[in-house]
Amino acid sequence: MPTNVGSPFSSTMTARFWSYTYHFKRPAGTSRGVMHVKPAYFLEVTVGGWMGQGECGLLPGLSVDDHPDYAEKLQALCDLIQTSGEAAWKAWASEGLPDAVWSHWLAWPSILFAWEQALLSWSDASSGGNGKRLFDSAFARKEAGIPINGLLWMGDSCYLSEQSEVRIQEGFDCIKMKIGALALDQERAILTDLRHLRPDIQLRVDANGAFNADEALAVMETLRSFKLHSVEQPCPATDRDGLARVAAQGAIPTALDESLIGVIEPAKRDELLDEIRPQYIVLKPSLLGGFRSCEDWIQRAEARGIGWWITSALEGAVGLSAIAQWTATLPRLKGYQGLGTGSLYTNNLPARTEVKSGQLWMLG
Repeated sequence: MPTNVGSPFSSTMTARFWSYTYHFKRPAGTSRGVMHVKPAYFLEVTVGGWMGQGECGLLPGLSVDDHPDYAEKLQALCDLIQTSGEAAWKAWASEGLPDAVWSHWLAWPSILFAWEQALLSWSDASSGGNGKRLFDSAFARKEAGIPINGLLWMGDSCYLSEQSEVRIQEGFDCIKMKIGALALDQERAILTDLRHLRPDIQLRVDANGAFNADEALAVMETLRSFKLHSVEQPCPATDRDGLARVAAQGAIPTALDESLIGVIEPAKRDELLDEIRPQYIVLKPSLLGGFRSCEDWIQRAEARGIGWWITSALEGAVGLSAIAQWTATLPRLKGYQGLGTGSLYTNNLPARTEVKSGQLWMLG
């Protein structure tokens, strides 16, 4: 990876992208199977002698823009940026992307997210920064951390028990556990251990769409005694009727995650929230089209009394730092965010954040 982000170059305007493959330290069990590697792309734009950079957080099997022609689309963006010229780039950096341009690229959410990062990175570099401070906040100034949940990765019951003890020792006050992969009695045993280790800890579970409505309601009733904060995506995104029923009748609050992916048009977003009426939504900038798109979701959710939190989606150091910095600026930010995925890879780029005592902090 080039290490001269934020350093002066020639005045020629250039836009390029490059690919990268992350390697997990340990095979990562997800709802889409076990991942050993994760692809990534980086967008770099040099304007007026300064570089801006952004990470495309592509997640195979889940990203709506996971297409064979992904690299070609990135090249098309680079061509567009260079053809538009320096004046357009500077206008985008100061005023934001025009509505028509932004709406068009929402169909490629991870690319749009990288574009947003590159604009903010360039603005910082051209103002005398190092291209890494995208937003100003107490978090960005290393004066405050962001409370985050500790994640229990999918695996057998022994692995989950081992992770539970580690997360408690690491000082997390909120733990999120995947459910639906093991027998329910095994998952109950893990939750029982967690409650025994830390009776006051906040517990969240994520089903990744594992259940139909009847199953989800039964599972919620069975887990009622654990006083869980929420069940994330109890039914598949395609089962809106089931999700609406579970959100209305379930013994535990429902949070939507995958249901938000690919919902682009404003009317469709309103329709989704009005049909299902979840208690929470989970926002992943890489999967939803970046900061502006997530802020639109937040506005629509808050108008309906729906809570929300922010989650990363296996980005590396660049993307995670960007999401965390933006998160720290959000008004009415509450609870624990899902930003603890920054140390998963053997070949991650130089770290920009670190986790200390259940909070994410900026480095450098």
